[in-house]
Amino acid sequence: MNGFERRAQQIKNRIKETALKMLASCSPKQIRIADIAGEAGVSQVTIYNYFGSKEALIREVFRDYVQSTVDEFESVVRANVSLKEKIEYIVLQKKNNTHTLHPSVLAELVQEDPEIQELVRKNYEERSLPLMAELVGKAKANGEISEGISVETVILYLNMLYDSSARMLESTQNSEDLDKLVEEMVHVFFYGICGPKSQN
Repeated sequence: MNGFERRAQQIKNRIKETALKMLASCSPKQIRIADIAGEAGVSQVTIYNYFGSKEALIREVFRDYVQSTVDEFESVVRANVSLKEKIEYIVLQKKNNTHTLHPSVLAELVQEDPEIQELVRKNYEERSLPLMAELVGKAKANGEISEGISVETVILYLNMLYDSSARMLESTQNSEDLDKLVEEMVHVFFYGICGPKSQN
C-alpha cells in the first residue's frame, strides 16, 4: 500500500468510525451525511466518493461491526479457558456491544434493510451457530455440561441469556454492582436459582 492508498484508507476508516459512533445513540434515519462529514472533518463529496450513499456507508459499518464481533467470539470459543469464563464473556459482550450499537438501532437496521438482514442470517448460520456448537461440544468433552443436555438446548439457553442480559446490564452503573450481577447470572446459568446440590 503506497502513501496515497494509506491516507485514503485512514480517511475511510475515520468516516466509518464516526458513523459507528453516531449509531450508538441515533437512529440511522436521523443521521445525515452532512453530520458525518462535519464530525469526521471531511467533505460530503469525499463520503459519496468512498461509499456512494449513506445507506452503503451504514451497511459497510454494520458489516465491519458484525465481523469484529464474531471474530472476537471465535477467539473466546477457542481460548484455553473454562466454560465459566466464556459465559462471563458472553454476558459482558452484550453490555459492551450495547455501548457500540443500541439494540433499537440494531433492530431498525435489520428490519429496514434486506441486505443487512441477509448479512445477519448468513453470519449466524455460517459462523455464529457453528461456533456455539463448538463451544458446547468442548464443554461437554471437558465435563462442564451434562451429557444428557442437547447442544440445541444449551444454544437456546445461551441465546436467551445473551438477549436478556442487555436490559439488566444497561441499568448497572458502578463496577462493583456489575461484577456482582455478572457473577450471579453465570451462577444461575450453571446451577439455576437454587444453587448447586450440597455435597454431603
